[in-house]
Amino acid sequence: MKIADTDLGDKPLFLAPMEDITDPSFRSICKHFGADVMYTEFISSDGLIRDGEKSVRKLNLYDAERPIGIQIYGHLTESMVEAARIAGSAGPELIDINFGCPVKKIAHRGAGSGMMRNVPLMVEMTDAIVKAVDLPVTVKTRLGWDEENKNIVEIAERLQDVGIAAITIHGRTRSQMYKGNADWSLIGEVKNNPRMHIPVIGNGDIDSPEQAAFAFDRYGVDGIMIGRATVGRPWIFRDIKHYFATGKKKGELSIDEKVDLARLHLTKSIEYKEGKRAIYEMRRHLSNYFKGLPHFRETRLKLLTTLDADEIFEILEYIRKKWSGYNEEMSS
Repeated sequence: MKIADTDLGDKPLFLAPMEDITDPSFRSICKHFGADVMYTEFISSDGLIRDGEKSVRKLNLYDAERPIGIQIYGHLTESMVEAARIAGSAGPELIDINFGCPVKKIAHRGAGSGMMRNVPLMVEMTDAIVKAVDLPVTVKTRLGWDEENKNIVEIAERLQDVGIAAITIHGRTRSQMYKGNADWSLIGEVKNNPRMHIPVIGNGDIDSPEQAAFAFDRYGVDGIMIGRATVGRPWIFRDIKHYFATGKKKGELSIDEKVDLARLHLTKSIEYKEGKRAIYEMRRHLSNYFKGLPHFRETRLKLLTTLDADEIFEILEYIRKKWSGYNEEMSS
């Protein structure tokens, strides 16, 4: 699969852009485990053009995580075009437009998936951005606004016609948010539309190697994007690639490996972020790194309440000592 001139190999795996999750610390770990393409956290076009500190900080990219795309969102074409130019100056391989975020405060302003209620504006905005930057422009979107308006086949054609280089489709409508099951049949319909010639990347509910293999085989997508299933489990990329190569499932990481990984992740996060923000945003990862351990409730509570990094490191070493060998016992 190729996006413009960037060759991503066969059956590439994409890390979905996720707010307060896909920062450089997490991206580096996902890359280590085999993610082929990264995206930044989504960035407000208004924040970029106003030089907002939080938005500008998200433009920090590192060579080891390439190829990488910067994702922007907004509801005004002029602001989005200027934001795309600013994002392009940071040197990504791709500029991605977020037409998929379902969060109320974004969608009801007409940004994110809210743009699906105004397809002419969506197309106009995309056309303007494609013409304004020298980089390939991609789009991430959904099936439609609601059950009665699943118009992704038409939208994909129209966005392709104004020059996007690839499209990622989350298999839910905006009204579904993240509830129910993702509908991959419409993603497959877009991919198998004879008018489509750009790569189609599927997204939604991929949380195992078997599901990834089924999505590629059944729906013919060019790539798969994984989001929530990576949180606290970045090794899912390794597991999927091992399954593709061997037809067998990869063994679970040992407790020692998970502790080492959690320590590395927290260390990198602290290096990147100021104050307690690194610890707040690590909590969802730490909770999931050790999901399934028996009699873990009290220790989990300590992990999720302390704001002292040294105490977290001590808790991690306690986990190493107390539960070392647990995964090996379960698999024997």
